[in-house]
Amino acid sequence: MRDFSRMDKLLQRFVEEGSNPGCAVAVMQGDEMIYHGEAGYADIASGKKVDVHSMFSQASTTKLFTYAILGMIFEEGKFLFSDPLYYYLPEWKDTQKYVCLPNGNIDMVPLEKPITIRDAVAMMCGLPYCMIPSVNATTPTLAAMSKQMAELLKKGPSTIAEEVRVMADVPVMFEPGSHWLYGFGSEITGVLVETFEEKPLREVFKDRLIDPLELEDTDTFARPGNKDRIVTNYAKKGQGQFEAAGDFSSLDPDSVPAGARPNLLTSAHDFAVFMQMLANGGTYKGRKYLGSGTVAMLHENQLGPEQLKDFENDYLAGYGYGLGFRTLMTQKYGHNGHLGNFGWTGGTGIWVEADPVDKFSVAYMHNMRPNDELYHHHRVRAVVNGIML
Repeated sequence: MRDFSRMDKLLQRFVEEGSNPGCAVAVMQGDEMIYHGEAGYADIASGKKVDVHSMFSQASTTKLFTYAILGMIFEEGKFLFSDPLYYYLPEWKDTQKYVCLPNGNIDMVPLEKPITIRDAVAMMCGLPYCMIPSVNATTPTLAAMSKQMAELLKKGPSTIAEEVRVMADVPVMFEPGSHWLYGFGSEITGVLVETFEEKPLREVFKDRLIDPLELEDTDTFARPGNKDRIVTNYAKKGQGQFEAAGDFSSLDPDSVPAGARPNLLTSAHDFAVFMQMLANGGTYKGRKYLGSGTVAMLHENQLGPEQLKDFENDYLAGYGYGLGFRTLMTQKYGHNGHLGNFGWTGGTGIWVEADPVDKFSVAYMHNMRPNDELYHHHRVRAVVNGIML
């Protein structure tokens, strides 16, 4: 029996020192939940505490569902990662790129090769994020994306399919595959899944993962039946000073179309179940969701030396990036887990990781911006690996 008292103390310390308002951790191994810990408040004003059913806004960790499902579709023979994007999204056939001329002017030229599905999934397609128009765009690509998004939003809430369609006219920042840039590749991937499945992405989540894995505290909308479980989002104004920040991205189903960008609302418990399926090599409680080779492919590093320069920072030190999942390549920067550990982070304070060697998973969650991810996540990582290994 492992002793998780160190984790209990860490979570309590986070709250007592005022570094976050409330948090939860779930750890699984095999098919069993071996630890769940919580501390602090799901809602400060009402005094509601975080518990095992608390649902946190996931932000970017939502993407992991998309990438896992894409792996399932790949196993069905519906596409190859080397396929040009335009095979399935025809509007992307004549995409151009911006180049800087010797005289300093910016010009648009055709791509040397078409954007592939791999380029989109591995964040090497050359498009940054643009969920809302940028007021002070720093690149011609972002300026062009902002113009497209502004025009689209004049018509009301958009679907991700509409967003991907209008962005096909925007010249990318670089030749696909030559650099890594976190951004719009995830939206393209989501629309590919929708195209293959012929239904909105949030419905695919439900059919492929949420219902089969029995994730009872997981949804893509805030509804009457789950609103009492959803953790309030906070803006951190100072140590121990938190201000309710409204809804970062949890929308009522009556306010947006079904095809709008989905954002998972889920518990640490439920996300650990999903990650444990991957840690097990694609199998959970006797049901096979993915082949073990496909899981390994999804977290195999895709970045060469030049792309790693774009990827590396203090938070990501030691990791590479695969087909939607970061993957640990070296321990020299202070990671005490196994090489090959894989997962991702959500911008509201979410950290998830799977260990394919000892086959365990961990999901840590708080909802706060700025999320102080390096401070919280690396400490949780150090403690859980010290307990498990």
